Amino acid sequence: MKGFGTSVVAAAAAALLASAPSWAFSPSVQVMPGPNKPFPVFQQDDAACQQYANSQVAPQDTGGTIVGSAIVGTLLGAGLGAAVGGGRGAAIGAGAGAVAGTTYGASAAGQQQYTQQQQFDNAYVQCMYSRGNQIPGYPAGPPPAPPPGSAPPPPGSAPPPGSAPPPGSAPPPGSAPAQ
Repeated sequence: MKGFGTSVVAAAAAALLASAPSWAFSPSVQVMPGPNKPFPVFQQDDAACQQYANSQVAPQDTGGTIVGSAIVGTLLGAGLGAAVGGGRGAAIGAGAGAVAGTTYGASAAGQQQYTQQQQFDNAYVQCMYSRGNQIPGYPAGPPPAPPPGSAPPPPGSAPPPGSAPPPGSAPPPGSAPAQ
């Protein structure tokens, strides 16, 4: 009976190590080329920003979370099974513990991967926006230029009639000094 429990634990550990995931991030947000931006330039921006975003995501071992939880679950299950039902109970407890531990570890790893995807997307969007690309929900770059006629007059030109002189300037010739 003892050989059966050991076989279950060894098989569970081997299966978990072989199935430890490795995450590859890619954008999960929509980005459009900026106005009048050629598509090949947009593709260069995309590649550079994906590389930047990958460098901003903290590497974390999600596979270790799954394997560690499964091993702890297996050992706890085997201990409880041995305490309750002897040799066969230990094998059943080890199998049940491995399943429960794997389920918990996979859930924790999934949450960790979701958080990393959010970090990746944030860095990617910031990079693409800074390169002049359009992100739905954000303004498309700098505000438009003011309409003609609202710009200040060029230096050296006379102020419009009835306007006050700028502060610190000399009064126009023939006017009374300010009191």
